[in-house]
Amino acid sequence: MNFSETLVIAIDFDGTIVEDAYPDIGKPKLFAFETLKRLQKDGHRLILWTYRSDVRLKEAIEFCKKNGLEFYAVNKSFPEEQFNYSKSRKIHADLFIDDRNIGGFIGWGEVYQMLTNPKYSLKNIKKKKGFFSFFR
Repeated sequence: MNFSETLVIAIDFDGTIVEDAYPDIGKPKLFAFETLKRLQKDGHRLILWTYRSDVRLKEAIEFCKKNGLEFYAVNKSFPEEQFNYSKSRKIHADLFIDDRNIGGFIGWGEVYQMLTNPKYSLKNIKKKKGFFSFFR
């Protein structure tokens, strides 16, 4: 890892870790588990951030465990957090990886390159641009 700090990364399940087959569990996306386990080995904290709840959430967590992946937290910012979902499900993370972003999911190979390649910097990844900057 080329960054001097570790990241908290929130990752969606359906369509991101596995192919979208909700309410079933789809096949794992190419390099998903390998990349996520490597990110953990590099010191990053991974949060499973998903629409799933109750039995469907337990199935997803168990599927990840069977594939060698356990998360720092699930649908919350840290394991001990007591959260009332009737208010908000927003969590704190440095990055969110989801198939529903503009442009769709870029693939796990590209995600890992963005997080480990020296030509990318954390400053550039975290930098937010205003809407009108796209028109310059």
